Amino acid sequence: MTATFCPDCGHQLQPVERRGRERPTCTGCGYVHYQNPAVGVAVILRDEGGCVLLGQRATGEYAGLWCIPCGYVEWNEDVRDAARREFEEETGMTVVLRGIAAVHSNFHNRDKQTVGIWFEGTAVGGTLQPVDGELTELAWFPPGEPPDLAFPTDLLVLRQLAGEG
Repeated sequence: MTATFCPDCGHQLQPVERRGRERPTCTGCGYVHYQNPAVGVAVILRDEGGCVLLGQRATGEYAGLWCIPCGYVEWNEDVRDAARREFEEETGMTVVLRGIAAVHSNFHNRDKQTVGIWFEGTAVGGTLQPVDGELTELAWFPPGEPPDLAFPTDLLVLRQLAGEG
């Protein structure tokens, strides 16, 4: 159980079977605590030769590993706005989004599950450089020959771009 007390009325939450799953439910008002994944967004930027821009992560458990530049959607933010914002924050580049390349559920971190949306983008401005401290380096890689990646779903996307899946 992830929560102990109801955020609405303060009564204790108890496990109750709902729709085939045990969910914390308030003994006072009936509130049900659902544990939902966060939404992540990423932008795939390719160069003239088809290589994909990847960033090397600076901190945390994935430090030193590479990823497609990505981040979280904030409250009251459209997923497309979030993708453009996160990409600019991490790479210094502004992009126009062309469409959705992939959508995947991310289960590699059981404590922090996400649903990821990968957009295809075209650079329209800015200077390519790590900006916000989340990435230490940016580099172009053929989609079929990536470096060690932080996220298994990025590998799925890169394989798709390479025509392998």
